Amino acid sequence: MVMETTSAATDKIRCDACPVMCYIKPGAAGACDRYANDDGKLVRVDPHVILERTVEHGGKLVPFSRTEDWDGKIVHEPSTFVTAIGAGTTYPDYKPAPFIVSSEVDGVDMVTVVTEGIFSYCGVKVKIDTDRYLGPETATVRAQGEAVGHVTTSEYGSQMLSLGGVHHLTGGSKKEGRVTCDTLMDLANCKAVELTIDGGASVVVQAGQPPIVNGVKEERMRVGCGSATIGMFAKQWHGKVDEVVVVDDHITGVLSEHQAGKLLDIPDTGIKMKGRRSTPGRYFQVADPGTGWGGTNISDPLAILGPFDAKEAKPGLSMLMVSTTGEHSSYYVLDEALKPVETEMPADLKFSVERIQENCEPALCTVLFMAGAGGSLRAGVTDNPVRLTRSVKDALTRVTSGGAAVYVWPGGGITYMVDVTQMPAGAFGYVPTPALVAPIEFTMKLSDYAALGGHMDYVKPLSEVRGGDDVRQLPWQHPIPGPRT
Repeated sequence: MVMETTSAATDKIRCDACPVMCYIKPGAAGACDRYANDDGKLVRVDPHVILERTVEHGGKLVPFSRTEDWDGKIVHEPSTFVTAIGAGTTYPDYKPAPFIVSSEVDGVDMVTVVTEGIFSYCGVKVKIDTDRYLGPETATVRAQGEAVGHVTTSEYGSQMLSLGGVHHLTGGSKKEGRVTCDTLMDLANCKAVELTIDGGASVVVQAGQPPIVNGVKEERMRVGCGSATIGMFAKQWHGKVDEVVVVDDHITGVLSEHQAGKLLDIPDTGIKMKGRRSTPGRYFQVADPGTGWGGTNISDPLAILGPFDAKEAKPGLSMLMVSTTGEHSSYYVLDEALKPVETEMPADLKFSVERIQENCEPALCTVLFMAGAGGSLRAGVTDNPVRLTRSVKDALTRVTSGGAAVYVWPGGGITYMVDVTQMPAGAFGYVPTPALVAPIEFTMKLSDYAALGGHMDYVKPLSEVRGGDDVRQLPWQHPIPGPRT
């Protein structure tokens, strides 16, 4: 659906697939590497991707009933799904989407409208499962020295980054926009990207892989905060050690004071903690954030303790100090002066530390692409764009991205998020405006499509799409929900 204009003097073609409007000489590609001049004809460089059910690509199925005519499907879904990867774009959006494909599902006529959206309003949300401190909230995140986002509020055992967005893509310098676009595209295509955080760490992020913080690959995320760890393992420590301190940047737990310890009748030990006491057995701000024990900046856990109270503490009192990942642990016994002396840890306590490690999930980077599709690309679906938005909100139209299920945010517009690891490889591109190019598909009943003012004259049957020379068929790698009927 892309139009081109030829310059007679140079035989260059002017491409209108994005606002850059490149002049492309014969045998060359445009600035986006997505369109090229093939002997005077403007062509899409990458093949159009459609997804086929695994059974058609040698996948194995295990029947769950002895039904002779069972075809291996758990639910009735179409065997072929047309993605927007390689489909082309609707820009400048007065024209219909490149592919509006009809098919039949359980006797119901369906239509899928596919287009590669050009998104200036887009970014990625990065979830980094690690107990390691990466940087203060709101700190600037940089790539190649350029600001590309910021640190946002951390979650349970995870550090969170918000990268990209229209202000970084268009509101700063030309280099900032270019670097932001490159960073987003690499992350969305599951490539490794090195980021630095002002006042914090350097971290290599890659979707589906462990983070590398300050050159060290992380192994696990925390089992819980210090207080939660006390609650989970108090019974396993009961009778084996007098006191346990679980060091944590957020909430450090103390067994003898904790409610779990009280219910187990663990006596007071006279321990004194630094930091701010919250509820019994829970302490805030025992140290500054960092890359040491439990996400703090300490390498010596005794630094968070004050002198033991001689009225309650006794020589020989034993104490286990452990981090929330089990990565750090030490065992102490009080001497005659009530000073903790590090001693070899008993085997049963080593086992409890290993149990903490076992209960920690692997460190992992998750990248969610997030974009606003409430703009003019809707005109490629219908001549009355607001009807498409309403149809999505009313669950009459299903939105996917490269065939992967998305989460559509409530409220106005079509703002969606998708896990990039669920999408086929190389699903994302760019245009040098700068903006990201991402696949988006809208699937609905054919009757609903007609009702919302769809471009009915451009609907083509699925058989016409599957037979093209420039079509690449891939197996579905993940369970993708079929269209509603």
